[in-house]
Amino acid sequence: MEEGTSKSPSNCASTVGVDYGDADPFQWDVREDCQVRQILDRVADKWSLLVIALLERRVLRFTELRREIDGISQRMLTVTLRQLERDGLVKRTVHPVVPPRVEYELTALGGTLHHTIQALVTWTEEHQGEVAAARAAYDARESEEPLAPAAPAPSRHLGAPPPNASTA
Repeated sequence: MEEGTSKSPSNCASTVGVDYGDADPFQWDVREDCQVRQILDRVADKWSLLVIALLERRVLRFTELRREIDGISQRMLTVTLRQLERDGLVKRTVHPVVPPRVEYELTALGGTLHHTIQALVTWTEEHQGEVAAARAAYDARESEEPLAPAAPAPSRHLGAPPPNASTA
């Protein structure tokens, strides 16, 4: 078990009805058995985001998805699509032809997720200049600061002999 985590299921809290002004920092528990954490991990990974964005536009075949997503392996695309299908976000349709034709599309649930993802992308586009400026300021501060602060000297009480002093 990871240090700092609890076996208590109470740390895997629901976000339904949460006032985000007083949000519990543990609402997205990092334990593997937390449903919220599992779903966030799935929908927030880069391949899932790209697949959902592409399928929002239209129904696509596996080869079309692979061609559109730069850098994804056949295996990773297969795994991603299966996981999204299992979660009810993507519908897989196999057409009974030779060779078989398989198409993927977003479900209604997947469509609602796309709207949320689009809001995040919109925020990113609107604030990318501010984030770039913050990064540049941080990098400038980091390059000016010493790499590691010197360890403080051990404190002594006045009148106490210095360390390693002979007490004879």
